[in-house]
Amino acid sequence: MLLAAIKTGIAAVVIAFASWLAGKKPELAGFIIALPIASLIALAFSYAEHQNSEASITFAKSILVGVPVSWLFFVPFFFAGKFNLHFIASYGLGLVLLVLGFYLHQYLLKTL
Repeated sequence: MLLAAIKTGIAAVVIAFASWLAGKKPELAGFIIALPIASLIALAFSYAEHQNSEASITFAKSILVGVPVSWLFFVPFFFAGKFNLHFIASYGLGLVLLVLGFYLHQYLLKTL
């Protein structure tokens, strides 16, 4: 139980810091969030908790495939000006693309 609280606390601090920083330096906050901080933390916690190298390596491979696939969420925001999309429409389309990306992720992991 204590380990779960520590993990939650670390994740909350990283997210809260990036959120706070976004109001002052949004470019730096975006760069920090783009770093694989969450992946580094999650991989270390997973291995520490389960002591399973094979599962941790599979986890890392899934992250490697999942990161570029997850960029699909941002595509509507990139084209929002060109297609006159507001935030809510961009966000909704991003979620739809993210769901499609999940299936692409599953396919890629099975075929690689």
